[in-house]
Amino acid sequence: MIHSRFKTLMAALLGAASAVALSAGPSTASAQAAYPNKPIRIIVPAGAGDSCDLLSRLVAPKLTERLGQAVVVDNRPGGAGQLGLVLVKQGAPDGYTLGCGQGGNMVIVPLSYAKVAYNARADFTPIAMMASNFLALVVSNQTPFKSVKEVIDYARANPGKLTFGTNGEGAFLHFATEQFRLLAGFEYIHVPHRGMSDVFTQMIGGEINASLGSFIAVQPLADANKVRLLGIARAQRSPDYPNVPTIAETLPGFTSGGWFGIIGPAGLPAEIVSVVNREVNWALTQPDVRERMRKMGLDIHTEAPAFLTQALERDEQLWGKVIKDIGFKPR
Repeated sequence: MIHSRFKTLMAALLGAASAVALSAGPSTASAQAAYPNKPIRIIVPAGAGDSCDLLSRLVAPKLTERLGQAVVVDNRPGGAGQLGLVLVKQGAPDGYTLGCGQGGNMVIVPLSYAKVAYNARADFTPIAMMASNFLALVVSNQTPFKSVKEVIDYARANPGKLTFGTNGEGAFLHFATEQFRLLAGFEYIHVPHRGMSDVFTQMIGGEINASLGSFIAVQPLADANKVRLLGIARAQRSPDYPNVPTIAETLPGFTSGGWFGIIGPAGLPAEIVSVVNREVNWALTQPDVRERMRKMGLDIHTEAPAFLTQALERDEQLWGKVIKDIGFKPR
């Protein structure tokens, strides 16, 4: 009788112990698999000094500090950003392979190339918009133009005489110039180059009249009186440069610039997206990061992932229409 009761008691105790172990099991496994538990890689589809590279290297140390794991930047330039983005696409959706996407490689490249190895919407998970920049209109000091209005008035009165330099046929700055032309209603001579440094060299020499370029690139040249800065393609004047008018003050509706954000492979779990979004946004609020970005002429964004999705969709519509309107054929 006593032996029978002992067996019953031991069975109950073993059953209770098993139940406790089973209930503790999942939480223990979850703790072991908590994200992140190994180094994270941010693939930058561009070389050193690119805006994506600079931004990723600003944010990475802050993420390392907050997440307790090394966050390393891996530059993979090539194919106008395609090489790096394909590596992001092929990464496992576990949060350890991230990338820096921007309007150029996620919108312009798919619109201007006949064959692209990724689909910007289907192959990636938007995580966090980091920043956006804006273009500026500059002219050669050897031109008489002192305002955006004078450039437009001259171009309208002299069709096909104004020369605009860009970094290549089918590049973002080519389409931005076309957008400017369409809104203002004039004709010009397009002078494509391999890069903007060549454009600025020719502008300083008086061989090119005008160009749109990123503000961060043209501002040092304007400060040195090598070119003349006439306006910025921002919705409102920059608080850091209040005396520089917006182009929209003369040409309503004209704003133009790029954006830069953190993305991951398609299928990234919402929990991981939330963690990375939160920590990237935190990094962008840190005083040293904000000051560096301000000096780069960048506008900071600390928004939900949907903000990046909206930027992608908006730009696809905008640039898709410009490309259609000018009859550009993908290469």
